[in-house]
Amino acid sequence: MKIKSITRTDNSGPMHEPVPVVLAGARGHGRWHLNNLRGLAEAGRVRLVGVCELRPLDGAELDGFETGDLVQSADFGELLDRTGARIAIICTPIPTHTQLALVAAERGVHLLLEKPPAPSYTEYERMAAGVAAAGIACQVGFQSLGSHAVSHVRDLVRDGAIGEPLGVGAAGAWARDEAYYRRAPWAGRRRLPAADGTGRTVDVVDGVLTNPLAHAVATSLALDGATGGADLTTIRTELYRANAIEADDTSYVELTTRTGSRVTVAATLCAERPDEPYVVVHGSRGRITFWYKQDRVLVQRAGRGPEESVHGRTDLLANLVDHLATDGETPLLVPPAVTGAFMRVVEAIRLAPDPLALPADAWSEVPADRPGTVRRVVHGADGFVAASADGLTGFAGLGASWARPGTEVSS
Repeated sequence: MKIKSITRTDNSGPMHEPVPVVLAGARGHGRWHLNNLRGLAEAGRVRLVGVCELRPLDGAELDGFETGDLVQSADFGELLDRTGARIAIICTPIPTHTQLALVAAERGVHLLLEKPPAPSYTEYERMAAGVAAAGIACQVGFQSLGSHAVSHVRDLVRDGAIGEPLGVGAAGAWARDEAYYRRAPWAGRRRLPAADGTGRTVDVVDGVLTNPLAHAVATSLALDGATGGADLTTIRTELYRANAIEADDTSYVELTTRTGSRVTVAATLCAERPDEPYVVVHGSRGRITFWYKQDRVLVQRAGRGPEESVHGRTDLLANLVDHLATDGETPLLVPPAVTGAFMRVVEAIRLAPDPLALPADAWSEVPADRPGTVRRVVHGADGFVAASADGLTGFAGLGASWARPGTEVSS
């Protein structure tokens, strides 16, 4: 097998004064952004000037940053006003994304908005309209779309390396323990009571396909070239849950695009043996497998040996900084328009019937990696997920005893 490294990770760019950045949501997944900011600050690209958290970060959490002028506040708008930030990173609970994005837009502050960008298509359109009206740059945090492997795979398919494209299938087999669903009030929820006491509910849609393995959906759509809100014609979902939650933890979605291509994603957070998620592009004379967290591509085609390559990745915050430094000449990798098709999937899942609770004999509890915690394992889930990506077929079509025919909507 040939193995080659194509490029290195690209976080460099035009050298200018460090861009002042505010981070909203610095714990949980926000720690990833904090670490990323630390590296970009050391490279002179950015300067952390504010942190928006209900409980201020301590010295250990801010290790490596210049904290003399750093401001911490639970009021996002006030923090932007006080710091004069040019960029805000929003890594807060899903239902808050749209409103906080609009708070930043009103102040002319550019955005790195964590995925999913909104909990419904209406909220996504409201966010995108507000961003466009304000004339700010907005990058949505699908880090996998910064991988240089995405264009490499697209080029291979365009050049006929695997013959006629037949479809795209993704597989994600991860594990999450019960503590994962207790980490926040919105975790594992489809909706929550609104905080204003009116009795209304707000959408959350924190399911396996819309949050933890959302990259599998977005990356599959990107490889197919169906990224816009009008690019999907039908969406069929199979939503299940083994855990005692509202949302789905083991699910399948099947998409038909306006060009007639087929994209499927099967995912679980109840894997027996968790592994790296991947996307398979099927062709009449071969296939391409892309492990998107590793930037690794495997090409298998008729008449040739397997070829593996590892690619670099452009950091999305660094790309946003470059976009601003070049007055827009450096294009954003993931502007809101590129997430329209993904948001159609979120909307289909939001409107689908509540996930089907799997029968007790379909899963079991096993010790989790975290001491004193357990996690639920769906028997055979790993195999079903892999078989789905291979055959572009849902759990029901694969004969899973607990599966039922899915719900189909026209997009």
